[in-house]
Amino acid sequence: MNKKRLLIFGIGLIIAFVIASYLRKDEPRMYHITGQTMGTIIYNVKYIDRFKEGLDKEIADELVAFNQSLSTYIPSSEISTLNEQGSLSFQSKYFYPVLQTSREVFKATQGTFDPSIGPLVQAWGFGPNKTIPRLDSSTVDSLRSIIGFDQVQFDEAGVKQPANFQLDFGAIAKGYAVDVVAELLEAKGIGDYLVEIGGEVRCRGVNEEGKPWSLGIEDPTVSSDEQRLLAIVRLKDLSLATSGNYRNYYEKDGKIFAHIIDPRTGYTAKHNLLSASVFATDCMTADAYATAFMVLGVDYSKEIMKAQGLDGILVYRNRNGDLESYVSEGIKPFLEMNKTTGIK
Repeated sequence: MNKKRLLIFGIGLIIAFVIASYLRKDEPRMYHITGQTMGTIIYNVKYIDRFKEGLDKEIADELVAFNQSLSTYIPSSEISTLNEQGSLSFQSKYFYPVLQTSREVFKATQGTFDPSIGPLVQAWGFGPNKTIPRLDSSTVDSLRSIIGFDQVQFDEAGVKQPANFQLDFGAIAKGYAVDVVAELLEAKGIGDYLVEIGGEVRCRGVNEEGKPWSLGIEDPTVSSDEQRLLAIVRLKDLSLATSGNYRNYYEKDGKIFAHIIDPRTGYTAKHNLLSASVFATDCMTADAYATAFMVLGVDYSKEIMKAQGLDGILVYRNRNGDLESYVSEGIKPFLEMNKTTGIK
C-alpha cells in the first residue's frame, strides 16, 4: 500500500514538474535583436512576448526594403529614381508617409526643416563628398534656387519635383526607420518594446521589470569617446530623437562651419544652441523637429514646442558662455539630470 502511494506521489510530482515547466516556457520573456542598417548604423530591438521568437530576419528584411526605397546611396532606390527623373510612381509603402510628415514639419517650422536642402549640404562639404568648399554668395544664391520643399508636388500615387531638385530624407531616416520597425512589432501584437536605431528611440509599454523604459541622453559638450550622459529619462509610449552640431563640423580660415544649414539663408545656422532632444508619439516627427530646432535656435524652438504640443530638452550657451539647459514642463517628471555635467 505504501509503495502504491509512493508511486502515485512520484507520478504526481512528475506531472507537476512538467506543467510548471510548460507554464514557465509560456511566460513572457525579453527578446533582444541587434544588427546594422544604413551602412554601419547599429540597431537594437527589445521586446517582451511569449512566442514571438525569430523576428531577426523579418526586421532585417524590413530595413532592407526601407533603404531600397529611401536611400540616396542606392542607385536603384525610389528616391534615386525620383532625383534622376524628376517624378516617381510609388512602388513601396514608405515614400508617401515621409513626404506627408516632411510637409507638416516644413510648414510648422517656417521652412527650416527642408528635405530638398541636399545640394547646399553637399556644397558646404557635409555630403558624401567631404571636400572643403570655397563658396561665395553667388554660388549660395544659385543653389538656393533649386531648393524649397513647398515646390514638391505629391499625392498617394506619386511625386513630382522641379528640375535639378535632389530630395534627401537623411535628416529623419533613422527616426522613420525606428517607426517602421516599431509598427512591424505592433502588427505582431507586441505591446512592450524599445526600438533604437543610431540613437533615435521609440518605446511602448514597459520593460521586463514592468517599469517605463530607461534611456540615457548624451552630454553634447564632451567628445564621443567620453560618452557622458546629460540625463536619464524614463519613457512609456513616447519617441525620442536628438540633433546637434557639436561634433559634425570643420574649421577653415579660423571659422567653424557646422553641418546644420539654414535653408532660408543657405549658410550654416548661427546661434547658441548645442543640441535639441525632442519627444513625440512617433520617432520620425521627433527627428524632424530636432533637426529644425538646430536651425531655429532656443527661443523659436520653445515657441514651436508649445504650439505643437511637443516636449524637449535644449542645451545651449548663455550670453556669458556658460552652459544651460531648457527642459519643457511635460517631460520634467520623467527626467533625471546628471548634476556632474555642470549644466544648469
